Amino acid sequence: MRFHILTLFPEFFTSPLASTMLQKAQERGAVEFVVCNIRDYAEGKHRVTDDSPYGGGPGMVMKPEPVVAALEALSAGAERPWRVLLSPHGSLFTQGRAALLAQRPALALVCGRYEGVDERVRQFVDEELSVGDFILSGGEAAALVVIEVVSRLVPGVLGCETSAADESFSQGLLEYPQYTRPPEFCGLTVPEVLRSGDHRAIARWRRQEALRRTYERRPDLLTRATLTEEDRAFLATLSRPADG
Repeated sequence: MRFHILTLFPEFFTSPLASTMLQKAQERGAVEFVVCNIRDYAEGKHRVTDDSPYGGGPGMVMKPEPVVAALEALSAGAERPWRVLLSPHGSLFTQGRAALLAQRPALALVCGRYEGVDERVRQFVDEELSVGDFILSGGEAAALVVIEVVSRLVPGVLGCETSAADESFSQGLLEYPQYTRPPEFCGLTVPEVLRSGDHRAIARWRRQEALRRTYERRPDLLTRATLTEEDRAFLATLSRPADG
């Protein structure tokens, strides 16, 4: 899968894309990253990419011409990537949305800056995504979130292909608690069932603990999760801790 990253600050991605999982995924040929400097598509001696907003107001706005020119250049003589604008106005980025994006051969991630992009740029993208209800200085950090989440779902990226299916949100629930050696630490012990060797009992415990953790910490997720009758019966035995 190929990720095209359109940004005014290409150096932002140098270290993250050359680290750990993403670096190994590139070496395997599972993913490819192409960082595009939007400034290269700006006209004039100074390659200006922003200007003051019409109607007045604080800050600067990214001009439409360089952004659209960069997007159009990606489609010249090659398969057109799915165009995504990282924006607080976009739909909330979720694990489910990531799974759909991971099925595409190429993505183009547009990183806004300053007060945002000229409104007309939105006519040249396929969707807008927001990584959360908070303020970032630009879309670069949001693009890294999308890259990491989507990459994990691309075949050949993770060393263990079943890891992504077990993690939080993949099945609509938070992940069950994880333990490793030693069996006792500071008086805290590993649940006996995990050392029992009974795989059926372990699977049941993990499912119930995932349900319990989701019920206690993110009950909103349960309204969208796929639950069995056994799951519902277990949830009925739980009582949520009092607030505070």
